[in-house]
Amino acid sequence: MSGYQARFKVWRGDVDGGGLEDYRVEVNEGEVVLDIIHRLQATQAPDLAVRWNCKAGKCGSCSAEVNGRPRLMCMTRMSVFDRAETITVTPLRAFPVVRDLVTDIGFNYRKAREVPAFVPPAGLGPGEYRMMQEDVDRPQEFRKCIECFLCQDTCHVVRDHEENKTAFAGPRFLMRVAELDMHPLDAAADTGLDRERAAQEVHGLGYCNITKCCTEVCPEGIKITDNALIPLKERAVDRKYDPLVWLGSKIRRRGAGG
Repeated sequence: MSGYQARFKVWRGDVDGGGLEDYRVEVNEGEVVLDIIHRLQATQAPDLAVRWNCKAGKCGSCSAEVNGRPRLMCMTRMSVFDRAETITVTPLRAFPVVRDLVTDIGFNYRKAREVPAFVPPAGLGPGEYRMMQEDVDRPQEFRKCIECFLCQDTCHVVRDHEENKTAFAGPRFLMRVAELDMHPLDAAADTGLDRERAAQEVHGLGYCNITKCCTEVCPEGIKITDNALIPLKERAVDRKYDPLVWLGSKIRRRGAGG
């Protein structure tokens, strides 16, 4: 692809408001959207604010919306767009704007702190954990997450309903709950923590209606819905409506009252 002039619309502004500004920027063979944003900074808009770090699709910093789709700018090649197309770059819609393409993603870190960490089994020290390989493989997929928060941004429970943020952790952190819940050595239950119940009552699992939009935008190809959220929903529902669990809770209550 030889060089050409691309038409860009980039959102400029801050918490008080802003709008799209038009630019024509040079594009060369093999470049990605982040390259063009950097060239724009260097040649026309030196005060353009954009967050980035590794430029290798592993830090998750350069998340933005390109033509309305949440993407990593460093992994979005210019060759996927028609040369005549106007490319629109805007900040992540689900989070408050700080300036230009930079958003305040503090919501995600607050939700991360609400998920209790792995509880090591009693009586085992470092190096003594033993697991079947299939138990290692199953949650390994979820550990590929780079926390770009594209799944959080595209989830319409958060994106379209600001009021849900207090009660809903979002797909990234429900995936974390699912990972811990399926960990065979997690001893959270021994401390009184029921991760499946917490998924429903604390982290808002019931808000998720499995549209798979989170999976569609994941740059790591993690099957968030199929492999984490749906199985977590199934386990939570099974536990909540299991007649033996219900009977056990009644017996415990009666014993406590007596």
